[in-house]
Amino acid sequence: MHWLFLLLGFAALAFAVKTTSSILMVLGMLAALGLWILWLAGLYSARMAGGSRDPSSMIDPAELRRLREQAEARKAAARDTEPPAP
Repeated sequence: MHWLFLLLGFAALAFAVKTTSSILMVLGMLAALGLWILWLAGLYSARMAGGSRDPSSMIDPAELRRLREQAEARKAAARDTEPPAP
């Protein structure tokens, strides 16, 4: 839907360029600016809405604790298998 504002903004700009009346030109330019601002606001809101995470994909505390224990076990195993420094 927000892409419609962009197209209407270009149409208002074309109208402002083609008209011979200075008042209509100013109104067309203001309309184009307003429509482009609406387009940017719609684009921003669409990107922010798409970036939200799904709550069902979040890790519960028990799973997080298990992952931390695995990471600590891997660190301890890597520390034990390293050769001593000369």
